[in-house]
Amino acid sequence: MKELKLTTPDRFSITAHLFLPEKSNGRLLLINSATGVKQQLYFLFASYFSQKGFTVITYDYRGIGSSKPARMRGFKASMRVWGAMDYKAVTDYIKIHFNNYKKYVLGHSVGALIMGMNEGSGIFDEFVFVGTQNAFIGNLKFRTKVEALLGFGIIQPLTTGLLGYFPAQWFGLGESLPKNCASDWRTLILNRKSTNRLLEKTEDYSKDLKQRVLVIRAEDDGWLTEKGVKSLLNNTYPNLRPVYRLVKTSESEQGEIGHVNFFRSYNKNLWDIILNELIR
Repeated sequence: MKELKLTTPDRFSITAHLFLPEKSNGRLLLINSATGVKQQLYFLFASYFSQKGFTVITYDYRGIGSSKPARMRGFKASMRVWGAMDYKAVTDYIKIHFNNYKKYVLGHSVGALIMGMNEGSGIFDEFVFVGTQNAFIGNLKFRTKVEALLGFGIIQPLTTGLLGYFPAQWFGLGESLPKNCASDWRTLILNRKSTNRLLEKTEDYSKDLKQRVLVIRAEDDGWLTEKGVKSLLNNTYPNLRPVYRLVKTSESEQGEIGHVNFFRSYNKNLWDIILNELIR
């Protein structure tokens, strides 16, 4: 594993890690993280694919993990910037250093939503979506809908206004987030257009994408619904060619997958679902 410092088009430095295999199979996998999730979550998953011959890249969006500033209050970032600048810095790096490779990108949660914000998504041969959807409250289950209305309708704007950033870790929602990232997250949940509303505020390449995509949804993911997943594929990425895979809790050795645990070591037996897709 090698640490990389990549410079974005707006001159911000983000931290990435490059996993090089002992013997390359000429395939590269980029991992776009979920909201507030540090790239370390994906290290064992990345190592597993590297052992299978893949070159793998992980990275932290600005404001998260190794790309986090010393002071969060007032730090300028948004999910739109994650897609248009941070993700673009990585695709630019890939085009320079791995242009002749067969290329794949895995988007976990928001990591799939930002793909439409970067023209560089066109370099990939195939996508993998894990735990992602249009998260508008109308697509959510009743209990989650109530939690989302309370959390993002009241608590999130209140705490963000007081602190100048969103202390997501207080509520079990991952790393603290820059103010505008939290605002974009609120838009995803409370605005009927969800992801499409964010795309209206930046360059939108979502309709240009026509690749095959493996769409993975965990049966016990309380934040995800089939309705939300289908909304993303039908309304945001209508030209992608989806293959859907529902992962049942009985397939997990510990009977737990949820929104992030697909990538935990105790679910390593599930990783071949993706591996078999990419080497088919």
